[in-house]
Amino acid sequence: MDCPVCEIFSSVQGEGPLVGCRQIFIRLYGCNLHCAYCDTVLSEEPAHCRVEVSPGQRNFKLLQKPLQVREIASVAATFDLSLHHSVSLTGGEPLLRPSLLKALIPLLRGTRRGIYLETNGTLPDALAEVIDLVDMVAMDFKLPSVTGLPPFWKEHKSFLKVAVLKKTFIKMVVGNETPLDEIGEAAELIRETSSNIPLILQPVTFSGTGGLTAEHALSLQKRALERLEDVRVIPQVHRTMGCL
Repeated sequence: MDCPVCEIFSSVQGEGPLVGCRQIFIRLYGCNLHCAYCDTVLSEEPAHCRVEVSPGQRNFKLLQKPLQVREIASVAATFDLSLHHSVSLTGGEPLLRPSLLKALIPLLRGTRRGIYLETNGTLPDALAEVIDLVDMVAMDFKLPSVTGLPPFWKEHKSFLKVAVLKKTFIKMVVGNETPLDEIGEAAELIRETSSNIPLILQPVTFSGTGGLTAEHALSLQKRALERLEDVRVIPQVHRTMGCL
């Protein structure tokens, strides 16, 4: 099976409750959304998969595509899976290709905590196909105020019902333009599934939005804490380190 992977590298997780944990990242090309703040926008599928040979040094080798799933697993294993917290399947949106994930994931055994799926949280049927194979779900909750897209409340609610079968946290990218009522509505939707799901508010760091002041970040957190038990404000860390 061809595997549309565009990057493989070893680095620290820079977002959410696992900030600082070492992971092997396998990035798949393509997404069903086009968020205003996206940091991985590609106009067309790259001809090669780039592999960072020495973590943090940005010395890449290029692998000619298409690649087979066993080739991808072999490359990931060169980083010594036993020294890594988990493998992060990221994108793009990995759940666009559930059949590929079902073929690839069983070949990625050997990390300390298993498989970490990063997803935009809009494809519940695809998640249901692979939920038994993953160990952690890092789910984005897309807010219209910063994405520039319509709300996905219905899709997120259906997605959460599947995701909570495994260890799950939710990330919301927020900015100064994010209204308190929007955070309140989103937090209430999460609470209807479980008030114990950790919610990470991540200040937006890309063009097209107005950033986030400390005052507004704390106001957004307060509003979410009125409905949820665990709400944290965590900026991206890997960017400050200069890591992929």
